[in-house]
Amino acid sequence: MDKKVCVITGGGSGMGLATARTMGQDHLVILVGRTAAKLEMAVQDLKKQGIAAEAFTCDIANRSSVESLAIAARERGPVTTVIHAAGMSPHMGNAQTIMEANALGTIHVNDAFFLVMESGSCIIDVASMSGHLVPKLVLPTGAYHLSRSDPERFMRKMMGRVSLFPQKLRSSVAYGISKHFVIWFAKTDAARFGAKGIRVISVSPGNFDTPMGKLEKVEATAYLKYCAIKRFGEVAEIAQLFALLADPRLGYLTGVDIVCDGGCVASGCGK
Repeated sequence: MDKKVCVITGGGSGMGLATARTMGQDHLVILVGRTAAKLEMAVQDLKKQGIAAEAFTCDIANRSSVESLAIAARERGPVTTVIHAAGMSPHMGNAQTIMEANALGTIHVNDAFFLVMESGSCIIDVASMSGHLVPKLVLPTGAYHLSRSDPERFMRKMMGRVSLFPQKLRSSVAYGISKHFVIWFAKTDAARFGAKGIRVISVSPGNFDTPMGKLEKVEATAYLKYCAIKRFGEVAEIAQLFALLADPRLGYLTGVDIVCDGGCVASGCGK
């Protein structure tokens, strides 16, 4: 009960599972996802390595499901770190489900864990380099503030913008907008969490060798020519970044987005 708790959404594979191996050295890790069998396999793998781990099935697009997760996590011990890595890429669903998972999911996670986290803790919302590459004219930034007062209207505004594009592009547009929103939401949530002594950071990964990354491999490969480092990222690399950012010794770092993309955004390829 006294062990520090690290909650990792999207923890069943890829970045989330790699991060669990790192954070599990001194935390109880709670792996969160939609597929119970996948989570249980990951938990058993971690336990073989001597890591204390549990699984929790949760739909992040459902607010009550996330609230139940936050309560259960706090019952295990002090929640010192939340790494919200769950989300959907363009090949994983239609525009509506992508927006619900990525945008609403982030709102739900931040709101639920705001109530249970204490001073000195940290929440990391995982965005994407795609959020930095969307043309400004595409982004419905004027409606982002509705996420805190009227989520239903917020979603209508987001999907209204997406619907302006041809059907074949809507999943990709929804992904880019939703990830730009995650960056905005984390930055603007820093003051709310800061009042409780909690840090909020977003991380924008580039193309990594993950199951999700493999679904987008054709599109991702096209970006390699813009990168300073001509390869996909390895999950162990970003796991170390997450662990570093969550370290309380970085107690003055909040309200910022960290881009980890091999130098792709820095090349100006989205301009």
